[in-house]
Amino acid sequence: MTRPLRFNAFVMHTNSHIQHGHWRRPDARQVDFQDVDLWIDLARLLEDAKFDAMFFADVTGLYGDADADFEVYARHGLQIPSHDPTVLLGALAVSTIDLGLALTSNVAQNHPFNFARQVSTLDHISRGRIAWNIVTGTQDNGARNFGLPQLTDHSERYRWAQEYVDVVYKLWEGSWDDGALLKDKERGIYADASKIHKIYHEGPRYRVEGPHLPSPSPQRTPLLFQAGSSASGRRFAAANAEATFIIAPSPAIAKRQIDETRALAVEYGREPDDITFFQGLSFIIGDTEIEAHEKAEEYERYASTEGYLAHSALVDKTGRVYDPKTPLKDIDTNTARGFLSWTSQAVTDREPLVEDVALISRRSSRVVGTPDQIADRLVEWQAAGIDGVNVVNWVLPGSFEEFAEKVLPVLRERGLAQSEYAPGPLRQKLFGSPLLNERHPAARYRGAFAHGATTWAEADDLRAQGLLPAAV
Repeated sequence: MTRPLRFNAFVMHTNSHIQHGHWRRPDARQVDFQDVDLWIDLARLLEDAKFDAMFFADVTGLYGDADADFEVYARHGLQIPSHDPTVLLGALAVSTIDLGLALTSNVAQNHPFNFARQVSTLDHISRGRIAWNIVTGTQDNGARNFGLPQLTDHSERYRWAQEYVDVVYKLWEGSWDDGALLKDKERGIYADASKIHKIYHEGPRYRVEGPHLPSPSPQRTPLLFQAGSSASGRRFAAANAEATFIIAPSPAIAKRQIDETRALAVEYGREPDDITFFQGLSFIIGDTEIEAHEKAEEYERYASTEGYLAHSALVDKTGRVYDPKTPLKDIDTNTARGFLSWTSQAVTDREPLVEDVALISRRSSRVVGTPDQIADRLVEWQAAGIDGVNVVNWVLPGSFEEFAEKVLPVLRERGLAQSEYAPGPLRQKLFGSPLLNERHPAARYRGAFAHGATTWAEADDLRAQGLLPAAV
């Protein structure tokens, strides 16, 4: 039985996000990405088209060798300049009603106490439409911007991320009991202090007392995305994610990752369908097949090979960039391990090279054809196990206008896209309930802090007795 796919607009608050070179096209408005009206207009267009969410990528540093010049990135506007999506989401939240709003934030860029407060505020403003893409960072320059000498070791970054989410889960799910917010004017009680708790988290990286300052938002915890595809990333997703963003080079490779991650979820006490998968795809649409391929040739004339290579640059563990002709078997990197695995699986007729990472991601995630042919291709991806698509644009807003006008009507005729929004917060629209289900690890913190501890010493004693949750 056909089930609707979910569709997110995959964007970034910058000039050149994924499809490099296309900002030079006459119809490309992303050159003025700092204009808030561009984003408000786009959000309303997406909501009219019944997209599920607007998904913002983000970085906190430059790609490549942190000690090299960054002329190529500045010349292309390749994620420099870029602006903070978290701030932008406030404007989009009050300009839309149903559209989900997803932000990317890595564990190094914000203390978990402050981040939890920001997200709860956005979830209140949007009436429950916020999602968080949990990432661990990929740039040495980004790590240096927060006082680290270089990017933390890959496996350690995921241990760091696990403690980070542990802290925010405690704040979002455990610090306030249901019914704590009273707003009782007659009795003069705004909130019941007996139902608001300090969390006394103490772990390897963080010591957070609490309580969470915002009252519970409509979702409490935002919808949780995750984008890591390495072995560590898949395990983290299996334990924590509700939605995983992948850019697999083929449906067959996607199926292997999806099946493996869902099996891992069961090991963590969850069900396979507790995690949904969104494949990143871009579309070149023609009224005829000939027209679609002619447009693809035209798009190639704008494409910047230099930009694609710069974006996909791989660095060794000392931060030096690998030559594009380096065999992948010789790569020892602290970043982008998922992309290396995908590329190695996709190139089977010869030894895969570093330059193939850019080529494979650029070509294999592109769908060229008529709306009906695109629908056929999406059926193949759905059969591989994906639940939705992160639609990658060529230009703003034209790529999404064209997809909404030409492709979505065909998908709706086939039952592959929704015609109306379900009611309620984002998680309710996607999963049927506004709150995380009981199988999610964050659920264990509900009611876990009604311990009465008023000092760290008391909290430590309760923790030693097993009466207060220990750090994960």
